[in-house]
Amino acid sequence: MPSFKPARSIFGARLRMARQAAGLPQDRLGVQAGLDEGTASARISRYESGIHEPNMAFAQRLAYELNVPVAYFYAPDDDLARLILWFGRLNPKQRKTLVTFASELSEAR
Repeated sequence: MPSFKPARSIFGARLRMARQAAGLPQDRLGVQAGLDEGTASARISRYESGIHEPNMAFAQRLAYELNVPVAYFYAPDDDLARLILWFGRLNPKQRKTLVTFASELSEAR
């Protein structure tokens, strides 16, 4: 059974995991994504704690800096989040192969 996270914490939890996996402190990630140096750490902390959630444009900038698909931040299911990360790492030929396989698997049900 998939494990779901409360909606309010999904973005923040995934942001924190991606940031830590990238080995970036909050302030550095914020500055790299375009935030003012004086407020970067606090803003990223608020996103990670679920106090605030960035707009889609800034979420895309964070995803770019962390090298993850933006959809990863919003996946409510941990298995789906992992699949999104893996899919994001594939080259176009591998993606096509996976999509074909998934389509065939779905039709076989």
